Amino acid sequence: MGVEQEAIVSRFMDLWGDGTIEEPDVDAIVSMFAEDAIWQLWIPGGPILRGRDAIRRDIARQVTFARFMRCGPTAIASTDQVVFTERLDTFRSGEVTVQHALVAVFDVGPDGLISAWREYFDPGDVNRQLKAAQVEVPRADV
Repeated sequence: MGVEQEAIVSRFMDLWGDGTIEEPDVDAIVSMFAEDAIWQLWIPGGPILRGRDAIRRDIARQVTFARFMRCGPTAIASTDQVVFTERLDTFRSGEVTVQHALVAVFDVGPDGLISAWREYFDPGDVNRQLKAAQVEVPRADV
């Protein structure tokens, strides 16, 4: 099994915060990606970001409306290259705490960097909660 790969993904999730830090260290998060990494923001149908620069821009976009983030892993499994996580993530937006369940799948290269990240969740659920927070969410840069 991919014990090393699971440790890399666990570190990556920890960098987003534990729910008590207002804003994550974007540079530290982005440093965990390969230069040509791919991130599909949600499946099915979400935008696909290619490369560290695009990923950095989208994380910077997200921290404009999401604070006090926490990736809340509930299960993790892996092979030698692929790490599956089941999570209940939370963040604050305005005065509202948003929670959403998701599955995220990561490909981790032999260099220890994340080469692909795919998230499976219902963006409609998150959007309903953000609407309740009355927060203007900037569109994803595709």
